[in-house]
Amino acid sequence: MNKRQFLTGAALLGAAASPAFAASHAKRAACAASPVLLTVSGTIDRHNRGPLDPTFDRLLDKQMVRFPAAYAFDYPTLASLPAVTIEPTLEYDAKPHRLSGPLLTDVLRHVGAHDAPGNQIMLRAIDGYAAATTFRDARDWNFIVATHMDGAPLALGGLGPLWALYDADRLPAFAAKPLKERFEACPWALYHVAVVAA
Repeated sequence: MNKRQFLTGAALLGAAASPAFAASHAKRAACAASPVLLTVSGTIDRHNRGPLDPTFDRLLDKQMVRFPAAYAFDYPTLASLPAVTIEPTLEYDAKPHRLSGPLLTDVLRHVGAHDAPGNQIMLRAIDGYAAATTFRDARDWNFIVATHMDGAPLALGGLGPLWALYDADRLPAFAAKPLKERFEACPWALYHVAVVAA
């Protein structure tokens, strides 16, 4: 094969491969632009990631979370679910704030969570705080996975980027409690939800 034929063949091969390479590169870039904010594991039917990797899932591993498969939500996926707005009085400044995000039940429905009697929902925050609830309470209390407060995204290092909570002011069981006791089931900096079979 002479040099000219080799270079022509290499150029054609490169041109044919470049769309695939570009698509692969674009996919990696899109993933990098949309980091995972919430991982849901347990008794769910939809998965988009494999088992916990103790090498790279450091926080999950440190908090003893284990799963064979899970569903990883990035912000665009969460934002694609219908948003609900609530306005509870928060314990931190004793003022009402507008919080918005999808209903927890919609997040769970998206992953095909098993709403069987007795199943628990474990909500885990970045600092390790965990709160248990049930599907019934998640529905009755209109739990949301808040992404925004007063129109601004919840910040990591503040109360976000996600906060699981309900409008305690409008729920008699919580409204009667002192403000500091209303949100014990509501972890801010939420990053993992486990659906635990009874």
